[in-house]
Amino acid sequence: MRITLRYFASVREAVGMGQEAFELAGDAATVGEVREALVARGGIWAEALGPGRAVRTAHKQVMCGPSQEVEDGAEVAFFPPVTGG
Repeated sequence: MRITLRYFASVREAVGMGQEAFELAGDAATVGEVREALVARGGIWAEALGPGRAVRTAHKQVMCGPSQEVEDGAEVAFFPPVTGG
């Protein structure tokens, strides 16, 4: 399954790109599994998206949790939490 990954704000700065095409392994089916696959790349990926990092996710431009199933051709986005006042 092929999806588009988008990175915003500090996540984009950490990984050095705003988006990429990504081929999901046959057993990866959720947003959480996509994140795990990226962390498995190691280096900057593990730093930016690893466990304990405050990162929000969206699937098809709707905020979601790690159990959200990913659809072929979908966009999955990673971004830091946003605060305001």
